[in-house]
Amino acid sequence: MLTWKNILTIADKGTPAPDRTVRKTDQEWRVQLTDEQYRVTRQHNTEAAFSSDMCSLFEPGIYACVFCATLLFDADDKFESRTGWPSFTQPIKENTIAYHGDNSLGIRRIEALCNTCEAHLGHVFPDGPEPSGLRYCMNAVALKKVETSLEKATFGGGCFWCTEAIFEQLRGVDSVESGYSGGHIDNPSYRAVCDGTTGHAEVVQVMFDPNEITYKDLLSIHLSTHNPTTLNQQGADKGTQYRSVIFAHNDEQETIAEGIIEELQDAFDEPIVTEIKPFEVFHKAEDYHQDYYEKNSNAGYCQAVINPKLEKTKKLFKEKLKD
Repeated sequence: MLTWKNILTIADKGTPAPDRTVRKTDQEWRVQLTDEQYRVTRQHNTEAAFSSDMCSLFEPGIYACVFCATLLFDADDKFESRTGWPSFTQPIKENTIAYHGDNSLGIRRIEALCNTCEAHLGHVFPDGPEPSGLRYCMNAVALKKVETSLEKATFGGGCFWCTEAIFEQLRGVDSVESGYSGGHIDNPSYRAVCDGTTGHAEVVQVMFDPNEITYKDLLSIHLSTHNPTTLNQQGADKGTQYRSVIFAHNDEQETIAEGIIEELQDAFDEPIVTEIKPFEVFHKAEDYHQDYYEKNSNAGYCQAVINPKLEKTKKLFKEKLKD
């Protein structure tokens, strides 16, 4: 989870590279955009407050850049700021927004741009609700609500290097991020989590398309590729950060999780101790943890621990794997 301190650091040191880039000439933008869209997004202006009904829309969904369709914000992170502009507490991914220092009004502000096409979106302020404390104050003309079937799932089951590698193999999974959930401090470091002082579990947050793979499928794969009967331990990895846990994002996920645990219990000799907790906050782990297996597949831990889990996944769930 990004905080104001993170935003200031990124603005000073540079934004992480986007997943893709879209570049057009000024004339091409003028042809594509309305006069107001061009004025706001290409000339870095601001639309009039309360000029869009987007401020009062809070139905579930995803908000994308109106120009390049990059997914920017989840409606779950939208809130009523009473400022006259759509406001969010977090972007969908840390590399979707670029941050630049802006001194145009004689004070330092942080400008937010689409990291894909460089469209001016608005500004970020440190006066939003907890736990992030951020308010992404966005111009409605720069956003569009898109039809998407993607849903979120958050699981813990030992070292997140293993869990991430498994879910990245699955058809219908759009993205997987390693991080921390279930603790009592904001933005924990890996070292603090490993010390066991923060209460967090190592988890992965999965964006998936339920039309291709169901939440129940994900749970079944998760519970079958780690040991859900060992308390606070997976193999040689011991500690509460390695606990088996499901963070449910809604009542439906909680009900499905309870059902699949009951359904799979007979497959295990010992009681399943997997916790089911309501999801609260996901803190993305440090960059070197992301896509760890993909970057370090020849490392000893990957060979000894992750590879056998991947082989088991292929054996049990071959029909669920990406081509």
